[in-house]
Amino acid sequence: MKYLLSVLVLGIGLMGIAVHLAHAKKTEKGEQKVDSRVFELRTYTAAPGKIDALNARFRDHTNKLFEKHGMTIIGFWMPIKQKEGEEKLIYILAYPSKEAADKSWKAFREDPEWQKVVKETEKNGRLLAKPPESVYMAPTDYSPIK
Repeated sequence: MKYLLSVLVLGIGLMGIAVHLAHAKKTEKGEQKVDSRVFELRTYTAAPGKIDALNARFRDHTNKLFEKHGMTIIGFWMPIKQKEGEEKLIYILAYPSKEAADKSWKAFREDPEWQKVVKETEKNGRLLAKPPESVYMAPTDYSPIK
């Protein structure tokens, strides 16, 4: 048991180092490379009683289509407060540029597979109470992600 725990701890430590090194890439001159990606913060408000269906749609369909269309998923979050957590889904995507984001979203929306998913998942009513909120962002010069 101790051996298994030691291997697990070592593995987690090595993964942490690999992630750190991947984010701290150096140029030949020793300068840290700047992450020039554009990030998009999106907030969805689910229709009453539809948050589980919305999460299932992302889990089972949307994420695969994001990847297919060149969108990098950074993460998904739900508010901790119970009422907000029952209706809000927040996530961040990354793209090489704003133009790439526009191109990816256009291809995503026009994808017949996405159109089929929407039709199937909304046969009992819309999953969103209102259109998603979207903010495009770039890291500041003092951001750890820069």
